[in-house]
Amino acid sequence: GDLDKVVNLLLSLSGRLARVETALGSLGPHTPAEDKLALREKQRLLVAQLEDAKELKEHMGRREEAVGAMVARYLPAEHLQDYQHFVKMKSALITEQRELEEKIKLGQEQLRCLRESL
Repeated sequence: GDLDKVVNLLLSLSGRLARVETALGSLGPHTPAEDKLALREKQRLLVAQLEDAKELKEHMGRREEAVGAMVARYLPAEHLQDYQHFVKMKSALITEQRELEEKIKLGQEQLRCLRESL
C-alpha cells in the first residue's frame, strides 16, 4: 500500500511540475511579472516536494530490502522469487497505469477542444 502511495505521489508531482514548466515556457513577453513570479514559486515548491518524495522512495526501498530479507527466511526459494517479482511488477504497473490515465485525460481534453472549435 505504501508503495502505491509513494509511486503515485512521485508521478503526480512530476506531472504537476511538467505542467508548470510548460506554462512557464509558454509565457509571452507581455505576461504580468506577478504571474511569472507565481509560476516560478509554484515550480520551486514542486521541485522541493519532488525531492522529498524521492527521499521517501529511497527510504521505502531500504524498508523493502529489510522486509525482503525477513521474508526470505520464511519462504522457499520459489515463493521468494514470486514475491520479488510481484513487488517489482507492482511499481512498474502503477507507473504504466498512471501514464495511461494521463494519456486518456489528454485525449479527452483534445477531443473537448476539437468539439468546441467546431
